[in-house]
Amino acid sequence: MSQSAAPQAPVFDNVFTTPLDRAARFSFDEQVVACFPDMIRRSVPGYGQVLAMLPIFAQRHCQFGQRNAAGKRVSRIYDLGCSLGGASMALVSEAGGFGPDDLQIKAIDISPAMTDKAKTLLTDNYPEHDIEVITADIREVELEPCDMVVLNLTLQFLPPADRLAVLQNIYSSLNDGGILVLTEKTHAGDEQDDAWLVERYYDFKRSNGYSELEISGKRNALENVLMTDTLPQHHERLNAVGFTRTLTWFQFLNFASIVAFK
Repeated sequence: MSQSAAPQAPVFDNVFTTPLDRAARFSFDEQVVACFPDMIRRSVPGYGQVLAMLPIFAQRHCQFGQRNAAGKRVSRIYDLGCSLGGASMALVSEAGGFGPDDLQIKAIDISPAMTDKAKTLLTDNYPEHDIEVITADIREVELEPCDMVVLNLTLQFLPPADRLAVLQNIYSSLNDGGILVLTEKTHAGDEQDDAWLVERYYDFKRSNGYSELEISGKRNALENVLMTDTLPQHHERLNAVGFTRTLTWFQFLNFASIVAFK
């Protein structure tokens, strides 16, 4: 990490501390970007553990079959829906064990507010690593051959009708032996089980300091913006695009992460 990068005080998530118009919808704008690390920490159980495992997966599945602009053999990894680049940072962190020239990471997000901040964070903290931050819709990006794709908490924000095509694009881009890591909020197929998981998730948020107003406000803002699938639906969709082996490797309440092997 660059020694010149000055640490910044975390911004507390207070986006939903005041009542919002019920028609207001959640978006990844400047206000959310400013408090995003705190929002993720307090709202997504297990997120840190998922990030910590990414370089471990990469060590096992990156085959260094691509070449960078200088002709050096590298492993290309896509961080799709990268937000502030958390997955990219985990992959190139000192704990990951990769050198600055080992990985070529392409981090893509549709929100300019997110990518602007991600570029600053990644440049300040990992200037020697080959990380390109791109502002684009992942539904419209033609992916290059790669060894690994990370799709963390992103597919759930796309219209369900668009999800299969995104996964097909990912499958086609992966080299044999490559992997997709797909992390999503889910819902249970059984109504009673789902209600229990949702209530325990709200308990998790309460334990992290969110008020009833904040919980209900965000729930309303995410209606028809974040649309979940069940775990079986995720596995069936992955199988439909060609992944013959998929494994739910992590689950915490109604959040789960799947690894799909090509």
